[in-house]
Amino acid sequence: MTDAPYTPQVPRAPREVYLDYAAATPVAPEVIEAMLPYFTELFENPSAPYARARAVRASYEQARTTLAHLIGAKPGNVTITAGATEANNLALATVTGPLITAATEHESVLATVQARGGQLLPVSSEGLVSASTLEAALTPETELVSVALANGEVGAVQPIRELAAVVAKERDRRLAAGEKTPLYLHTDASQAAATRTVDVSQLRADLVTLSAAKVYGPKQVGLVWAADGVCLRPLVLGGGQEGGVRSGTENVAGAVGFARALELASAGRAKESKRLEKLRNGLLRALTGEFSWLQVSGPRNPKNRLSGLLHISFPGLDARRLVVLLERRGVSVGTGSACAASKMRVSHVLEAMGVSEAAARGSLRISLGRPTTEDDVRCAGEAIAAVVREECARLGLDARTGEPA
Repeated sequence: MTDAPYTPQVPRAPREVYLDYAAATPVAPEVIEAMLPYFTELFENPSAPYARARAVRASYEQARTTLAHLIGAKPGNVTITAGATEANNLALATVTGPLITAATEHESVLATVQARGGQLLPVSSEGLVSASTLEAALTPETELVSVALANGEVGAVQPIRELAAVVAKERDRRLAAGEKTPLYLHTDASQAAATRTVDVSQLRADLVTLSAAKVYGPKQVGLVWAADGVCLRPLVLGGGQEGGVRSGTENVAGAVGFARALELASAGRAKESKRLEKLRNGLLRALTGEFSWLQVSGPRNPKNRLSGLLHISFPGLDARRLVVLLERRGVSVGTGSACAASKMRVSHVLEAMGVSEAAARGSLRISLGRPTTEDDVRCAGEAIAAVVREECARLGLDARTGEPA
C-alpha cells in the first residue's frame, strides 16, 4: 500500500492576508500552465541527440530568447541559473581582484564580498549609495562593484546609472593610462523587476541578476546577464551546459516558466506599480494617523522607493512578537528587524542606515503583491493597529505617543 503524499496541516485564521511578497510570490496560473508540459510529455533531456530532445532544447532556447528580449539583451549573453543567489555568485566570480559592495546588500553578495576581503560602501540614512561615495572608494586595483537596483528590506532604489557613470569614468582613466585592470558594475535587479523596468542598456551595468521567484515565477530559477567582453567563470564543473558556465541538466520547465512570468510582469508593470503605490500609501496614512511615533525607513522621495513595499518601525516594541500576534489574526508580514534566530542580530541593512536598535527591533516589512486588494490592506491595517495597541498596553506605553503611560 502506497502512503498518501504528506500535506502539512497549517492552522488557518478565519481570513488570511499575505503581505510578504518581497520574500516570495505565488506562481501565476499562466506560468504553471506554460510549465506543465515539460514535467510530462516533454520531459526529455535537452542535451540528447534525438528529435524529441531537440524539440525540448528549442523550447529552452526560446525561453532564453524571450528573457533576453524582455531585458533588452542578446540571448547569447544570458545564462540561466538556479536562482538569484547562484547568479550573484557567478557574477562576482567574474573577477579575482578587489570587490566593492554596499553595506546593505543581499547576503549572497555581502557574504561573497566579505569572504574575499572586499570593501563595504556606506549608505545614507535613506539607504542610498551616492556617486561621490563610490568615486572616493574606487582604487586602481578595484575590479568589480556590486550594488542592487532595489533593496528588498526598505525598498531603496539605487541610482545605478549614476554609479555606472562613475565606473565608466574610472575605466576611461585606466584606458588612457595604459592600465589593464578590468572594472565591472554588477546589479541584482531581482526585487525591482516586478514593478520597475529592467533594461540592461538603460542600467548601463556590466552584469545583471534576476530571479523568477520575485515575478510570480518558479523558485530556484534565475539568470545573470553579462555584457560583451565579460567572461563568466564556472562555479560548477561537469557537463558543460550553458556554454560551459553552468554544468547540470537544464531546468527546461523553470526557464519556460521564468520567461512567461517576466512577460506577464512586463506587460502589466506600469499599471500594477501605480496600484500598489496607492494601496501602500493608504496603509501608511491609516497607521501614521493612529501612531504618530511610527517611523518609516527608506527613501523619502517615492521615485526612489519600490511601490509595493513599506518598512515601518514601532520603537520599543518587539517585531517578532508583533509578527506572531498578526499571524494569529491571519496577517502574514515580514520582520524588518531580521534577527537571525541563532545570533539575535539586528538587521545589517538598518544598522548601515543608522536606524536605532530600538527602532530596528520593532520594525515590520510589509510588501504588497499582485493578489493584494483594498480590503486586504484595510484588514491588515486594522490588525496591525490592534496588536500595537495590545503590546503598548502590556508594556505600559501610551499607544498614541509610544511613551510610558
